[in-house]
Amino acid sequence: MRFLPLFLLISSCAAGEVEYRQGDGQIEVLVDGAEFTTFYYGPKTPKPYLHPVRAHDGAIVTRGYPMETDLATESHDHPHHRGLWFTHGNVNGYDFWANELDNTERKHQGKVILKDGPTIRAGAIEASFSWLSPAGDPVVSETRTMGFGSMGDVRYIDVDATLEAASETVKFGDTKEGTFAIRVAGTMREKPRDKPGDGVIVNAGGAKGEAATWGKPSPWVDYSGPVDGREYGVAILDHPDNPGHPTHWHVRAYGLFAANIFGEHDYYADPKRDASVTLKAGESMRFRYRVLIHPGDAEDAKVGKLYKDWAH
Repeated sequence: MRFLPLFLLISSCAAGEVEYRQGDGQIEVLVDGAEFTTFYYGPKTPKPYLHPVRAHDGAIVTRGYPMETDLATESHDHPHHRGLWFTHGNVNGYDFWANELDNTERKHQGKVILKDGPTIRAGAIEASFSWLSPAGDPVVSETRTMGFGSMGDVRYIDVDATLEAASETVKFGDTKEGTFAIRVAGTMREKPRDKPGDGVIVNAGGAKGEAATWGKPSPWVDYSGPVDGREYGVAILDHPDNPGHPTHWHVRAYGLFAANIFGEHDYYADPKRDASVTLKAGESMRFRYRVLIHPGDAEDAKVGKLYKDWAH
């Protein structure tokens, strides 16, 4: 891989050392001298995403497909589940979630394209994006900041995104297909290929498993399981100031893991419920999340304490 001249090292005793290397349509992120993840945002991507995401010792905790297709432990379902991403499945009727570029059968797919940046400022990646309709008209303007770091053997990703209505009225429709999401590694799943798996889903209230956590509100959820014979976990933390906090969770035994405030009629199997949000031109919503990548399970990592330290 040939990288462009940008090379930035951020030193902090609290966040470790973070290094960014910019290439063509991507930025590689290194933490404490080791590969962490790569941010993809170029014209060949249907939406910006991070892939792969690694633990402190290099173990990869995200699924490789569809970016990689030769891993025996992985399923090839849901090709739109790309690493870690942030979009939604119904925005003015357009789908920014299941929006793979080669899926020509779906006529209502939107696309998220780079509008400005990315730049490295104050130790983080800053960029702005346009969520475009199939006709190429701006629907949503997004500004995003992503910071990275480490706390001992726990790595983290901070995402701060503001979504602003770019057209006269923008409706984020009620659907489970969203929103801030990660697809965990195949071996971490709670139920891989219709067989019992070793993965564990747990929320802040102590509920465990898809049946007890899917569609339920919680300030955080953790998904842990084995990678190369060792236990790792991924936690998503929902900031108390986020719209709809505590968020509901679209978290599945097959490995999808998403915070989504917009899906209540699915979560409660009640068509009368409507968690949609409508913005008028110029109005906006701000979302902040922290993602923790840690050894062991949620209890080992003290995710509850880490959430309190971050949120308060």
